[in-house]
Amino acid sequence: MLQVFERLDHSHDEIDDSITLDHDTRKKSRIKSVTDNGADIGIFVQRGHPLLVGEILKTECGLLIEVKGKAEAVSTAVASDWLNFSKVCYHLGNRHTALQIGELWVRFKPDHVLEELAENYGLSVNNQPTVFEPENGAYGARSHGHSHAHDS
Repeated sequence: MLQVFERLDHSHDEIDDSITLDHDTRKKSRIKSVTDNGADIGIFVQRGHPLLVGEILKTECGLLIEVKGKAEAVSTAVASDWLNFSKVCYHLGNRHTALQIGELWVRFKPDHVLEELAENYGLSVNNQPTVFEPENGAYGARSHGHSHAHDS
């Protein structure tokens, strides 16, 4: 089984494999899974620092594994004006729910109460499955390694 203890924000070396995970799995600090090429893998990372889509995991044997996001059930609320968009973000944030925020859209796990709140402010809501990458929070900053090695 491949084992991962190191995270890189990127690498200039060739990526050996990838692993596609949903948001709830990327939040875990201990993950047992299978890479996209079928290798068993154990990932052991610091608690409270979710894996990020695009991040590179370095195995003990030096393989580089890219983290990919898996499409999952989400609600995406789309606004046509900044004032209502801002109000919805404020109210959703007050409910301490994980949010992914884009330009005039906000995404969250499906919840009929939250969807109704957004619709009450004039936002349209769709439930198209997609990759969920919510904000990590104001205090969620982390540091990780950076490899410039070019081993061949």
